[in-house]
Amino acid sequence: MSRVPGSLAVLLLDQQAAIEVAIACQAFGTPPERHAGDWYDLRLCAIDGAGAMVGLRAWFDHQGPAGVFGSRADHGLDDLVSADTVVVPGTGDVHGDPPAEALAAVRAAHARGARMVSLCSGAFVLAAAGVLDGRTATCHWTHAPILADRFPAVTVDPNILYTPDPDVLTSAGLMAGIDLCLHLLREDLGAGVANAVARRMIVPPHRAGGQAQYMESPMSLPRNGSGLGEVLDWAMARLESPIGVGDIAARAGVSVRTLIRRFQAELGSTPSRWLIVQRLARARELLERTPLPVDLVAARSGLGSAPNLRAHFAREFGVSPTRYRRDHSHSLAAH
Repeated sequence: MSRVPGSLAVLLLDQQAAIEVAIACQAFGTPPERHAGDWYDLRLCAIDGAGAMVGLRAWFDHQGPAGVFGSRADHGLDDLVSADTVVVPGTGDVHGDPPAEALAAVRAAHARGARMVSLCSGAFVLAAAGVLDGRTATCHWTHAPILADRFPAVTVDPNILYTPDPDVLTSAGLMAGIDLCLHLLREDLGAGVANAVARRMIVPPHRAGGQAQYMESPMSLPRNGSGLGEVLDWAMARLESPIGVGDIAARAGVSVRTLIRRFQAELGSTPSRWLIVQRLARARELLERTPLPVDLVAARSGLGSAPNLRAHFAREFGVSPTRYRRDHSHSLAAH
């Protein structure tokens, strides 16, 4: 089927995140200045057809009371089924399925060969329709465990910003939805158009790395109270020292083998992995909150040298420490 740029349908459902609907409209609704070629035929499609009002949420994280306001659709589901690209913004309910009519339309569009795109928790809609079966998908990292639990046929990767499959694409949170829209623009119309739209939206045309750099630091406390609590506090206070698994075992008064078993039981991790995660969390904090040079960040987080720190950041987050600091430099302004 023809696609570039072709018709692009945005599925409107009650209780969706309004900002994600707006992202799709901003990215694909109007061409940038001086663009002389073809542009997308944007369709806002709702179950009740053209003219239907859909109540959208004014917040992003699906929690707590917040304002709801309406968006009027200009097309029905038949126009979604016939579209070249279907975009599904975040759903308002990650624990339940959308109406059967919407799922049937999504399946039909996919069966026709439409490119299927989800923004954040819109992946739950694609998954409920069976579109993601046997595929790798992502969504906001806070919802990833729910997606994996509800749809075991889907391989959920919570570490990436978006999946680059040419026909079925999913994205992580709010900014990752913009990243994915810009990726589609690059694929369809070239880097020049994508960069022009990025400038209009005042966002970077491409971000490196994955979601891991935006996740909260992991908890350092063991499950349901055990003797590990004191030794973990001891280790946390000495992260910049060259302590290792043997030192932690000696502090706990057990063998290394016993310590490993207790870590697996209490934390679901190994002592060495726990140390790396905590040191990386310390390094991230130092990069965000201080102007310390990278070599001192490495030393104070217990990762030794700048090359070692860079290697861990590349492996865990997909970015360099310098790039991480640049992307999170807003934290420095507040300190």
